[in-house]
Amino acid sequence: MSYIPRKPPLIERFLDNQKIIAYLFILPSLIGFVVFFAIPAIRSIFISFTEWNLLSDAKYVGIENYQTIFADDRFWRSLQVTITYVLWNIPIQTVLAILIALLMERVANSSFLRGIMILPWLMPNVVVAMLFVWLLDPTLGLINIFLKGIGIGQQGFFGDPNQAIASIAGVNIWRHMGYTAILIFAGLKTIPKSLYEAARVDGANGWVQFWRITLPLLRPVLVFVLVTSVIGSFQIFDTIAVATEGGPAGASRTILVYIYEQVFERRINMGVATAASVVLFLILITVTIIQTRYLRAGQSDLADYS
Repeated sequence: MSYIPRKPPLIERFLDNQKIIAYLFILPSLIGFVVFFAIPAIRSIFISFTEWNLLSDAKYVGIENYQTIFADDRFWRSLQVTITYVLWNIPIQTVLAILIALLMERVANSSFLRGIMILPWLMPNVVVAMLFVWLLDPTLGLINIFLKGIGIGQQGFFGDPNQAIASIAGVNIWRHMGYTAILIFAGLKTIPKSLYEAARVDGANGWVQFWRITLPLLRPVLVFVLVTSVIGSFQIFDTIAVATEGGPAGASRTILVYIYEQVFERRINMGVATAASVVLFLILITVTIIQTRYLRAGQSDLADYS
């Protein structure tokens, strides 16, 4: 009499299926993404082709909303201001974060110091903006008092059209560079020390080691940092809303401020606002694809050293 193996019960087979278990773990996040991101994003595309003031039924107007924003000088000006902010924020923040990460890794490898570095990032943007509004006040701000004390003179900062967007970038650089430095520091810990030892044996100095070993092997982390930082920079709003409200004279009106004005400060037109949001989404998708492909986000240079 031959033995016929008994099939495990359905529940046991279900639990043994690792793919199903994995899907169950990501299901809560997937539901949240669909409900709070995917469905609103798809609905906003439909709204962008309508005229809707939240009080009456939406009226289909085709591409009229897109024609409106493309013909609006305020939209193009806000896009220019946003790009200016990105160019101020990203390079300075990234360079400072790399320097801080290198210092933490080579000079002061302390968990307490890393905790201090991340504190500004833990503070809400609104609180940070209010803090710097007081610090940069033209008459009573501590920073202006210090500048006058060393003979530089009073600066307008948020109240000066030529300094407003740079000042906002400075605030956000201060808030985010510690967090960015922690991410880069974690990337530095993944680089084998033997590579530096071999480079020193071959006579490579610290500068050569940084350009030939550290920077190439940090590329996956730097791609993540750059992609997320650029996306966040294009969506800057809360600091501006507290510090300048888009002024003076529109000098800090970014594209999100422009969208806000279309809904709450000008006549309520959700169609125009969502059309501008869709354009911003397409810009971010394009920039992200260019970054990931140009920087080869899916490849690692570590295999070249093995």
